[in-house]
Amino acid sequence: MTSGSTTPVTTSAETRAANVISVDAMGGDQGPAAVVAGLALSAGALPGVSFLLHGDEAQLAPLLAGYPELTGRVSLRHAARVVTMQDKPSQVMRHGEGTSMWSTIDSVRNGEAGAAVSCGNTGALMAVAMIRLRKLPGVNRPAIACYWPSRNPSEFNVMLDVGADIKADADDLLQYALMGASYARNSLQLKRPRVGLLNVGTEEHKGSAELKLAQDKIAAAADVGDYEYVGFVEGVDLPSDRVDVIVCDGFTGNVALKTAEGTARLISDFMREAFNATWMSKLAALMALRALDRLRRRMDPRRVNGGVFLGLNGTVVKSHGSSDAMGVAAGITLAGQLAQSGFRDRLAARVASAQTSGQSVPGSGEGQELPE
Repeated sequence: MTSGSTTPVTTSAETRAANVISVDAMGGDQGPAAVVAGLALSAGALPGVSFLLHGDEAQLAPLLAGYPELTGRVSLRHAARVVTMQDKPSQVMRHGEGTSMWSTIDSVRNGEAGAAVSCGNTGALMAVAMIRLRKLPGVNRPAIACYWPSRNPSEFNVMLDVGADIKADADDLLQYALMGASYARNSLQLKRPRVGLLNVGTEEHKGSAELKLAQDKIAAAADVGDYEYVGFVEGVDLPSDRVDVIVCDGFTGNVALKTAEGTARLISDFMREAFNATWMSKLAALMALRALDRLRRRMDPRRVNGGVFLGLNGTVVKSHGSSDAMGVAAGITLAGQLAQSGFRDRLAARVASAQTSGQSVPGSGEGQELPE
């Protein structure tokens, strides 16, 4: 075990729940067919795991019949209503009971499943998860963490927050550092992750007063958080091997994430146009086909599909709304790995350790604004 944490006591009921993943079949742009296909793909990577599938039984039963490998591993939970991308989180909090998303989260809340996965409305999912699962003791603002392709041996960095909440003060950024380091330690198997704070430059004098205060707090908590603080990082460092965990507020993180996604699509389009321009460029593409295929696989966003909600009393993975079967499978596989590793208990122990050491925020965070 890492320093400053205790070994969680696991009951037989918790062990059983860790081998069950709760999946919202209805929220994605590509419909339940893509979710069921992704479920089938992930089943091979998660031997011994079973699934609770939530949604319209009339639509899901025929889809499941097309995947005999899922027989005996999937239980249907009928939910007549769906949370749409247009629904406001505040509305879903008040009237969401009976939807597939609500039912998916409740399976984790009731101890039936070890993790939940949904491709649905991000703001609504965070709102439902917060009201049903509640925050871990000592956590002020939960965060969404995502993998960022990088030059590190693991091929990824962790970045948070990427959209759970647009606000974050110095104490929130400290908690993001603690939770992000714990996530990197468990998901990327990094013994002592390197943590950096995103800023407009790496120089000590740059940035707002809040960022400078956050820097002092994150540096002071490095020992209790069992991470190495590398200081300020900037945009060019996001895919670098200088850092493992990038900490920022949700507004900045979400803009960076969407910018990267758009840039990746633009580069892909430009390469396709360039290689199709003339017969010579087509020949060059054919000769470089193997190298291009390796590049495509390494940069395929579906490999890292799945933002993890950190700071909740339960594991929730948000799959991209436009996910196809491969993307859904990546999110479900990540959820299964986190559930089986006991990540939530490890994260809770880390936050509790920091709180005991005086590094955490005592506030309840009840003033947190949810996205509309």
